[in-house]
Amino acid sequence: MNVEGYCSVGKDRVDHRVRFSEIERPIVIQLWGNIPEDFAKTVKELKELNPDGFDINMGCAVRNVLSTGGGSALIKEPDLAKEIIKAVKQEAGCIPVSVKTRLGYSIVDTENWIGLLLNQGLDMLTVHGRIAKDSYAIPSRWDEIQKVVKMRDEISPTTLIIGNGDITSSRQGEEYVKTYGTDGYMVGRGILNNPWIFSGREDIPEEERFNILLEHAKLFNEVWGDTKNFSVIKKYIKAYISDFEGANELRQRLMMVNSYEDLVSLIK
Repeated sequence: MNVEGYCSVGKDRVDHRVRFSEIERPIVIQLWGNIPEDFAKTVKELKELNPDGFDINMGCAVRNVLSTGGGSALIKEPDLAKEIIKAVKQEAGCIPVSVKTRLGYSIVDTENWIGLLLNQGLDMLTVHGRIAKDSYAIPSRWDEIQKVVKMRDEISPTTLIIGNGDITSSRQGEEYVKTYGTDGYMVGRGILNNPWIFSGREDIPEEERFNILLEHAKLFNEVWGDTKNFSVIKKYIKAYISDFEGANELRQRLMMVNSYEDLVSLIK
């Protein structure tokens, strides 16, 4: 959730982004922006939803986010980053506050940047093992994440450390937790290629893939059918329709559908 957008006259246009049902808990609302007052105002309103946590995005490296001074751009503004954390913590009260970030902006700056964050009394810190300027072709630096764990032990022992970067299976994630000493792992892009990543299963039957895609599309249609184009669902089709004979051909046909009904008729 962009806090500037939430605090502006366009609030009604972004309010849907924090909708959730009780079955989805635990729910952590992630916020991004660069104005402490807007963070405070947003948290003050959203805490009425009783989320399980607030996460401050200081790690996004997407160009349009960086251009507004949000996400990883805050790595270059440590004093502002501290103000934002303080504002969120004050309004959040007993609701846990966390930060997701990277190892640095243009250089690896674990000692200074991560050290600063660990001194802010965070409940949790998620560290992506790249810097903002890295491409995904550069492997995530889990050795640096391991250094973060050691720094945590010295500076803020109660802060949970979550590692992130290049995890493609639950088995790998669990191995990394043991190897690098983190309290957990976060999956990013990997979930888009494998929606079953946390199940630990590798061979998913075709019928199950079809049923989950249909359920996903049905829920999308029920929740967003009046406000979003059905084509939005197409970016998830590859995650479900892959790794079986004829998947490529079926996927190409599914990319041509324009409604839930068309999708159902093609799969059924």
